Amino acid sequence: MKVSTELREFMARLGHDFARPELLIQALTHGSVASPTRPHNQRLEFLGDRVLGLTMAEALYAADSAASEGQLAPRYNALVRGETCAEVARQIGLGDVLKLGRSEMMSGGRRKEALLADAMEAVLAAIYLDAGFETARAVILRHWSDRLDSVEDDARDAKTALQEWAQANGMSPPHYEVTGRKGPDHAPEFEITVTLDDGRHAVSRGKGTKRSIEQEAAQAMLMEIGG
Repeated sequence: MKVSTELREFMARLGHDFARPELLIQALTHGSVASPTRPHNQRLEFLGDRVLGLTMAEALYAADSAASEGQLAPRYNALVRGETCAEVARQIGLGDVLKLGRSEMMSGGRRKEALLADAMEAVLAAIYLDAGFETARAVILRHWSDRLDSVEDDARDAKTALQEWAQANGMSPPHYEVTGRKGPDHAPEFEITVTLDDGRHAVSRGKGTKRSIEQEAAQAMLMEIGG
């Protein structure tokens, strides 16, 4: 199969030369441009999420033999969340090679966090299917290594910090509610409200995953309370 120069350059940045480049092409194909003869990347995304998850769980388990499950869980979440996958995707220029429909491309799809995160997971699955788990694991560890080193800081995200503040002040955990949603299913825009027991609340709106907008709402609340 003939591979474009653009894809060759992406494979070099990724660190894997595909024996079956059609897997990579599928991983980079968004639903907005798919057809019966051109499958999109959603099934690969499902698999890639599990490949990434096992790699990160194994790496964290090996890195700190004294860590409890309660300590490992937030570190794991910080490493596999969509925001982190999107960051890695940006670093390797994945958005430049995404295959999108015209409307998605015109609306800035190459920069959308959710699309980048999903495609990154799909690419990891493509590597796994092309060359096996050890190869996929090596690629993941190469691109996630800095994050593994600093994950202790990253694990205490805004939602965690807000929950700790609420508990320290005798309150139940903050309540997050989707109070608005618009846009197509593949690129939704959420409005999320976080509320404390004392009635104080903060609202965040934006495109991306619900988790990322919840983080922004939590950050807004922290700023309000001075946390």
